[in-house]
Amino acid sequence: MSAFTVHIKHGANTSLQLDPEQPPSVFKEAIYQVTGVPVDRMKVMIKGALLKQLEGVNPKAGQTFTVIGTAGPLPKPPSTPIDFFADMDERELASVSKTPVGLQNLGNTCYMNSTVQALRAIPELQTALDPVTGTPTTAQHRLAMALRETYKAMGKTTEGFPPLILLTNLRAVFPQFAEQTNAGHYAQQDAEECWSQMISAMKTQVPGLTNGSGSASKSFIEQYMVGEMRKVGIKEVCEQFNPALAYITLKKSLDETSRISRLPSNLTVHMVRFYWRRDINKKAKIMRKVKFPFEFDALDLLTDELREKIQPATRKLLEIEGDRLERRRARRKLKNKAISLPEAHPQRLMLVRAEKIQNQSPWQSTTTSRDIEDEATAREREKAAIDAVIDPEVRGDTGQPEREKAAIDAVIDPEVRGDTGAAVHALFELTAIVTHKGASADGGHYIGWEWYKFDDDKVSVVTREKISTLDGGGEDSTAYLLLYRAKPIY
Repeated sequence: MSAFTVHIKHGANTSLQLDPEQPPSVFKEAIYQVTGVPVDRMKVMIKGALLKQLEGVNPKAGQTFTVIGTAGPLPKPPSTPIDFFADMDERELASVSKTPVGLQNLGNTCYMNSTVQALRAIPELQTALDPVTGTPTTAQHRLAMALRETYKAMGKTTEGFPPLILLTNLRAVFPQFAEQTNAGHYAQQDAEECWSQMISAMKTQVPGLTNGSGSASKSFIEQYMVGEMRKVGIKEVCEQFNPALAYITLKKSLDETSRISRLPSNLTVHMVRFYWRRDINKKAKIMRKVKFPFEFDALDLLTDELREKIQPATRKLLEIEGDRLERRRARRKLKNKAISLPEAHPQRLMLVRAEKIQNQSPWQSTTTSRDIEDEATAREREKAAIDAVIDPEVRGDTGQPEREKAAIDAVIDPEVRGDTGAAVHALFELTAIVTHKGASADGGHYIGWEWYKFDDDKVSVVTREKISTLDGGGEDSTAYLLLYRAKPIY
């Protein structure tokens, strides 16, 4: 049924449009706009009865509704114009969209698409790419500029972006990615090779970041993605010695140990998923399951000198994370306890009020349309209601972030802090994954994951549980490249 005109009686009669298909809250909001009576103090009567819902009322055109309530000040117009999604252009939509954009598959280019999406999980990279300007002097320079422009274009659209310029420059710098099949189509390529080659090109073309003074002595890749190893010992593991094969036997009987002497803030793990099968002359996929952690502590991989420098910050961050977990548990216990309290208890009343706000039907709502909350806001209201009666120390918001920042700043080694791009502690978390789907390296499909699934131009949200199933065991999506980042300390 379409909208029609009814009359509102509040001192004087006023005409108003009524859409019976809309909830009563919308009608009451319209009444508020013309009478100034706040919705929470408004009573609407029709035929001597209070209006609670439109079902069963069957309002008709020209019918009169009586409004009871004291008018307050009329609502003021918004200080800034309201932007509606329908009125936004593609760039404005991209700026407010929470879902990242995908990349179109230009013909067996999923290996490049997944690599670009995984690299995008390093926020400092896009900052470092900004100064890459001017007239390109080398093919590697053009490739770096193409990557920068691709990331910028991805931030200005909500549709899958075609990375044609990036692909063209990638093939110009590394002709192996321009290989074609006998049918004349571009062949599938290895995502790990694409990752390595793009990193290699950026190592010489993307300058490092500075603290605001001078220029960096290292490139961005050397700062944030390259570590240093040191051989710390060689021990004999076999007592047998064959004089006829002295060199070979000696090599087999020695165990060399290397440790990390510089720990970058980004670690790339390459899972060996393919091997060469002579019988079919192809790289076949290794189907074995290989588990990978979501978080790991790298202290055991470090030299004694580096471990001594970053162990205090690592321990302090573990302590802070433990305290945060305890506060979350304490809040959860208090919430459960509130449910069993007497109905008149303030904490119980606040919890009940929060649940009403979250669960009430739109037909029973007494709030204005601007106050209608989404699920996330309702959860915040519930948390605020409970936090109001929780010990501030348990809640952890009385200067807690500032205290945590000061505590960890006090134990960070000055030399490590001054090394731009180096990790100041040893705690890492999984940030992005490139997976391979299929039976061989020459076929199948590569997908980039960042808890968003980037299947070329199709982007979807995935759960942590889904990520944990990417450990292999078949031809389905299997983790191939893992990107770990040092946990943020603030």
